[in-house]
Amino acid sequence: MPKVKLPRKSTNIDMTAMCDVAFLLLTFFMLATKFKPDEPVVVKTPNSISEIPIPDTDIMLLTVDPKGRIFFSIDNQIKRRALIDNINQVKQLGLSEEEKELFKKGASIGVPFSQLKAYLSAAPEDQKKMNDTTSGVPADTTIKNPNNELAAWVEAARTTNPRLRICIKADGDASYPNIKKIIGTLEGEMLFRFNLITGLKAVPYGTAAYAEQQSGQSK
Repeated sequence: MPKVKLPRKSTNIDMTAMCDVAFLLLTFFMLATKFKPDEPVVVKTPNSISEIPIPDTDIMLLTVDPKGRIFFSIDNQIKRRALIDNINQVKQLGLSEEEKELFKKGASIGVPFSQLKAYLSAAPEDQKKMNDTTSGVPADTTIKNPNNELAAWVEAARTTNPRLRICIKADGDASYPNIKKIIGTLEGEMLFRFNLITGLKAVPYGTAAYAEQQSGQSK
């Protein structure tokens, strides 16, 4: 008796629901994502074997470019608004509400107080030009120096948010005296704990750190 062959039918998968979910997720991320403002300078950090991650939030970032110029920033926009209100009142800068909002949404600041109002009111293209020619935030190894404006930024930021964790991001070609100004300023504010941001490199063979790493992997 011959066998009955069943006709083969191709499998039909309805992808409509999956496409809807994909587009909903894409729309959500497009609307919810907050893009980080461009940093005013490019910094190439030196490498180290440290694997300690930097904090994700409540960060005070002090950047030193190859020319030794210092740029200041904190990450939280709400705290940035409170910070600029504090600085504007203490230093009598005469900033408008619009200029304060621009500071709140901006990135790092690397101009003296005397140029801050002009910087915030400038167009983005003009701000980029000012970033190329600015001398950076004035600093000194002692906070007693009235020209140490970095100390005023640090003090105001700590007043606004005592939980701030300090990170120093210095270019590998930056001279140590400029970094020492930051460390001296922090010491003057009784701040002795901070992070140095570096790139990651392999642990050198034969060192104590290499032996410790190998013993940890063997457990």
